[in-house]
Order: sequence, then structure tokens, then C-alpha cells
Amino acid sequence: MSGKYILLSHHVMACLLGYQDMQHPTLNIALKAARNAGDIILRSLEFLDRIVFSEKSSHNYVSEVDRLAEKEIISILRNSFPHHAILGEESGSIAGDDHVWIIDPLDGTTNFMHGVPHFCVSIGFQYKGRMEHGLIYDPVRQEIFTASRGQGAQLNDKRIRVSKTKELNAALLTTEIFDVHSEDFFKKIKISQELLQLVAGMRCGGSAALDLAYVAAGRYDCFWQSHLKPWDIAAGVLLIKEAGGLVSDFGGGEDYFKSGDLVAGNPKVFKQLLQMIVRAYSL
Repeated sequence: MSGKYILLSHHVMACLLGYQDMQHPTLNIALKAARNAGDIILRSLEFLDRIVFSEKSSHNYVSEVDRLAEKEIISILRNSFPHHAILGEESGSIAGDDHVWIIDPLDGTTNFMHGVPHFCVSIGFQYKGRMEHGLIYDPVRQEIFTASRGQGAQLNDKRIRVSKTKELNAALLTTEIFDVHSEDFFKKIKISQELLQLVAGMRCGGSAALDLAYVAAGRYDCFWQSHLKPWDIAAGVLLIKEAGGLVSDFGGGEDYFKSGDLVAGNPKVFKQLLQMIVRAYSL
């Protein structure tokens, strides 16, 4: 391992194991799965030139690393919860009962393939359609964002909250470069142009899940993006809610898992951003 990308040290591992003991038992299993997947991803960084990446769709890449990481996650989850259903980015849907694990083994594959250290493992847990637990793990920075419904959100062993920024013109917003083939491409470009003139700054991180975790931690003030998949946002949505933030689809409703459209942020900035988007899409 190079100095730039290292596996967990014994000290950090001990801290995380202690942190694990404080979590909900179901979340503990997800944490183990995420850490194992993260180790696979980190080891693979040393051999990027040997990894074959393929394009699943426009600007959407996958590699054997994604598949191996997801296989490891599924193996651990199925071993502990053999009857639970699983929805994974690479493996698709695995039938089960009312308990559903929603997995993105490597969110930010394009960043990963270029050696850009902004990617994560995202695992969400849903029961009867309601998010119960969410975990986002950044293996490079060794940051574990977790949330359980009604229990708040944490970064490693510390409680996190969304930012206190009150005005959109002081906000740091995160989004993503849009697919030029999407039907609403030009509408989104227009919205982005308006926002660029208004907000304090705009970032395109390349990992929706990790960007949502950053909103929950108060690093970003708000987020908006379309054409997202459930595995992109399942854990992040719960993190933001439990950190005191708000989330909705572009109409202000809760249909974001189906529509793929998501607005999120601290309560003050969220409302201002949503108003802009609702107005733009009503024209």
C-alpha cells in the first residue's frame, strides 16, 4: 500500500470496533460489510492500470471491483439475514421478505478509476418501505456516516447536524454534471446558471451518496440532482433527515425513490432551493 491510500491502522480499527459496539445490531452487520468492501476497494487502488472498466450507460462505468465489493457485502448480509431482500446496483434485485438492503458497493466509480479519492460504500436498510438504517463509508478518509431512524446521525462516534446557513446566497451547493441525453438537460442547465449567480459556490463531487453524507455533516449546505437510483440516495436521505435536514423530490413530495429527483439541505436553504426548482419545472 502506498502512503496515499492505506488500509485501516490497528489503532483506527480498534476505535471503529469500539464504535461498532454502540450501534444497532443490524447496523453492526452493515458496518462489517462496508468495511470489508472498503478494504477490497482500497487494495484495488494499487492496481488501477490492470482493472478493466466498462460503460454500462452514458458516463456510467462499472468494474470487477464494484462486483467483488458487492459480492462481499451480499455474502455478509445473507449470512446474517438469509430471508432479507437485496437491491444492489450491480446484482439487481434478490427476492426476500419485507426487509430490504439497498446497496451501492462503490459510488463514484469514475472518480475511483482515475484515482480521485472521492467515492464510498453506501448501504441502506428498509423495512416495509420505510428507511430504518443508513451507512456511508469513505474508506480513504476512514469516515463512517451512520443513521438509524429516530436516533440521529453520526460521523464515526460524533453526532452530526446539517449546517446553519440561512440564505441560499451564502450556501455551498453540490450537484452533478448532467447527462446530455436526458430530456430535461437544457432545463437543468438553465437552473444551474441561475444558481451559479446566486450561491456562494457549487461543487460536482462525482459521488451522490458521499455528497449527501457531506450535507448531513454540514460540509455542504444543499444538494439537488435528477436521474438518481435508489442505491444512490437510500442511506444519504436518512442521514440528512436524522441530521435535522429536509429532503424531497422536485415537487416537494416524497417520490424521490421512484422519480430519481432529489433536493436536500438544511431547512432554511432547502426551502429556497426547492422554490427555485419548482418554479423552473412549472414553466
